[in-house]
Amino acid sequence: MVNTPPDGVIASQDQQLLPGKGMDRITKALLDDFSSEAGIEKQPESKRFEHFAAFLTVNPYVNDTFDATEIASGGGDDTGIDAVAIIVNGQLVTDPELVEELVTTNNFLDATFLFVQAETTSNFDASKISNFGFGVADFFKERPALPRNDEIKAAAEIMSAVFSRSSKFTRGNPVCRLFYVTTGQWTGDRNLETRREAVIADLTQLGIFRSIDLAPIDASAIQRLYNQSKNAVSRDFTFAEKTVAPEIPGVKEAYLGLLPAEEFLKLLDDGDGKILKGIFYDNVRDWQEYNAVNSEIKASLEIPAQRARFSLMNNGVTIIAKTLRATGNRVHIEDYQVVNGCQTSHVLFDNRELLDSSVVVPLRLIATDDEDITASIVKATNRQTEVKEEQLIALSDFAKKAEVYFQSMAPAQRLYYERRSRQYSSNASVEKTRIVTPSNLIRAHASCFLEEPHRTTRTYRLLLEKIGKTIFGATDKLEPYFFSASAHYRIEFLFRNGQLDSKYKPARYHIIMATRLLMQPGAVPRANSHEMARYCQPLIEAIWDTTQAEKLLKDAAQIVDSAAAGDFHRDTIRTEPFTQKVKEMCQAHTARS
Repeated sequence: MVNTPPDGVIASQDQQLLPGKGMDRITKALLDDFSSEAGIEKQPESKRFEHFAAFLTVNPYVNDTFDATEIASGGGDDTGIDAVAIIVNGQLVTDPELVEELVTTNNFLDATFLFVQAETTSNFDASKISNFGFGVADFFKERPALPRNDEIKAAAEIMSAVFSRSSKFTRGNPVCRLFYVTTGQWTGDRNLETRREAVIADLTQLGIFRSIDLAPIDASAIQRLYNQSKNAVSRDFTFAEKTVAPEIPGVKEAYLGLLPAEEFLKLLDDGDGKILKGIFYDNVRDWQEYNAVNSEIKASLEIPAQRARFSLMNNGVTIIAKTLRATGNRVHIEDYQVVNGCQTSHVLFDNRELLDSSVVVPLRLIATDDEDITASIVKATNRQTEVKEEQLIALSDFAKKAEVYFQSMAPAQRLYYERRSRQYSSNASVEKTRIVTPSNLIRAHASCFLEEPHRTTRTYRLLLEKIGKTIFGATDKLEPYFFSASAHYRIEFLFRNGQLDSKYKPARYHIIMATRLLMQPGAVPRANSHEMARYCQPLIEAIWDTTQAEKLLKDAAQIVDSAAAGDFHRDTIRTEPFTQKVKEMCQAHTARS
């Protein structure tokens, strides 16, 4: 007997479905791999698939490794939305206060709203497309009609923070993208297309977006996105006007030359008309919008007579690739980074409609696996910018030591410092929950040892100003950084597995600070002293003892809870007086013990 799907539902075709299941074997295997890496194997398949879908669809939009649990919203009162990701100035924002920080730092807001609905069924349902669209439209209303769970409310707060600063939309209104993910096959059915177009039309009527799309993600797209998340970026282009550099120790090969701008754009485009953010080395100097220098570059492109002079007026771009193969004028590169020329790249990409064959880009193309050579090139080619020397040291010398030190630990305690964006993406042996991003390490260390957890969001830029000084100091001992990262890993493990109430998430860095204070209430030794290494040893041993760590973190959470009197609103906890209150309560607790 053949079962006919209900009206508006398109069944999957040509999928090798598991007996009695709605998911094909390949997708199931990929889901299991992801679940293992993300440490969510014990969760129900439907919940794991929501996280999987969120990761795959949001991953192309962000630079650093991220935890899909931070953007998941599925459950009761989710308004038909399983995940919400808000990208502001290239960063995944999970707190409203970070919006203000980014405005202060960049003086502009470029926002993208990403929504995900995920179904393990092997079909696309027209009614669910409509419900999904209605839920997204309701998300942007000042007076929503649908009830909201805590995750949707939190995302809506970030959304409100973005639109309250609409005067900073200098590059245009936000982008809105919806992803409907199932394990079926999208065939372009007219009924489904009509529903999709209706959702786009409804969102267009809001009048608040510069671009809107609803993308169906089927089994084939899932597999493609997963493979892309694992593989390094690669590109092929024509580089005719080049000269081979002399042989250099540690450099496999290098070329100097002039690359037509139209060819250069191939290295920047992500395939969907957006710039590849992840290729700009460690955000040493991110896109500075149209400051005086960038405005001059743009002006030179707007005047036809000056375009041909572009190569004479610009310092050019330096690209370092792990793999480079040149065959005649054709070049193939893999795992490459733009280590100098971020501003030039963004101006050219942003004004690509102005480019013609007369515009050529001075290019230094280098192939090397030697990290010391890479670091020296980064320093040398960025000295003409306002990047401070201590920042460059922090992003190279200190980071390299931290990376090696973290990986030198026994397997059960091993963490992976990600000093280069997504450097572990293609390494299947690395559990993604053990990856430590620079921003998380800065926040955790500043909370633990500088006792400034209130600055981790509201005034994060003040922490960045300490890089190379009291954070990532050239001679700092690595033990305190490892403990800070370990404490962060441990608390996220408890959150992920439901062993610590999610209400504590806004206060996670206060809890990390309190954990250290409960164990070592005395004065913190100098960061570069041998005493600091000895001071941290019992901390490290305790945080990697499963039973002891859980008790410590839960005790710390109780102290923070008492200090907050159950009120975890950011205006309550992200202040210096609240930090001082937590410290005093920790001191009182240890005095009684």
